[in-house]
Amino acid sequence: MKQLVAFPQLGNYFYPFRKLITNTTHLKVIEMPKITKETISLGSKNSPDTVCVPFKYNLGNFIEALDKGATVLFQAGGGCRYRYYAEVQETILKDLGYNFTMYQVAEKDHARFSELYKTMLKLNPYLTKRKLIKEIISTLLYIYYLDKIDIFIRKRVGFEKEKNSFKKIKDDFIKKANIENSIIKLTKLYYKAKKKLRKVKIDKPKDNLKVGIIGELYTSMEPFSNYELEKLLASFNIEIKRFTNLSYLLWKKKLTEWYMKLKIKKYCKYTLGADGLDNVYRVYWLKKHKYDGIIHIKPTGCTPEIGAMPIIMNIAKDNDMPIIFLSFDEQTGVEGLNTRIEAFYDLLKIKKEEENGSKSRN
Repeated sequence: MKQLVAFPQLGNYFYPFRKLITNTTHLKVIEMPKITKETISLGSKNSPDTVCVPFKYNLGNFIEALDKGATVLFQAGGGCRYRYYAEVQETILKDLGYNFTMYQVAEKDHARFSELYKTMLKLNPYLTKRKLIKEIISTLLYIYYLDKIDIFIRKRVGFEKEKNSFKKIKDDFIKKANIENSIIKLTKLYYKAKKKLRKVKIDKPKDNLKVGIIGELYTSMEPFSNYELEKLLASFNIEIKRFTNLSYLLWKKKLTEWYMKLKIKKYCKYTLGADGLDNVYRVYWLKKHKYDGIIHIKPTGCTPEIGAMPIIMNIAKDNDMPIIFLSFDEQTGVEGLNTRIEAFYDLLKIKKEEENGSKSRN
């Protein structure tokens, strides 16, 4: 029986990772449904009560995948409790009676090529190092282009004249990129998409509101886990800045950590774990670039972010930056989120009008 592969969902990043696994192992990756309330319900039902919310989402993903016939599961790792997910989830799933093989791609904060190659050889004994290197480069480029497109869209999507204009272009890029195996042609697809994005008509005022999203990485990158927060902000005609994406986590974070420490040494001398230090620095960055407000998001009980929050509050207060803290778990309701964001929007709008009135009087 041919093996079927699955891994946890994380927004549109499913597509480059599916392509990597398909092209290197020649195994089929299960087309998972989008995350729903049922996903988190399954994960919560079979997880320890005090475990991280992303753990529950991932476990729910795995249960849905195994029920669809998955025999091979992939899990990554990270700089907090994420590094222990694979071992604990494997134990839980096998206790539930599922039969599968699980591979952890990164046991620490990063994946070594030698370890990844050994893992892939178990699934495809004929895989060469040259082939794997080529596919990794292609995957990283695909991720980079997706992130660049998203950055471009966040600045403008709240002001598009025709709804879903940006989404259609992005979806078309993903559809074509999924079947394009040439790195050169993939790059051409990106520049064609970028050209189309620039032609989308928008109605963006010069003094529009700008909000930065900071916080825990999973809640930032998986739209369902934050109840489509970015769409909600765009509906209020707000320009959005979100720092955390895979491009940042895979290479930019390591290159910029020393600089962030230097800039916020008054407030923070330690890394705090995961993205704690990064989020402290981002308050400083957002103030410097004249953003109107900050939204900090995290799953309930996220230790690194809980440790960072008092420091974030101090630097936001010192810089007169309005900030709202949102925690998400399986009990979070979308109605409550909408109410809080609407109130935050009203606050930012009033503050901006007062500042503009003060400038005009001067």
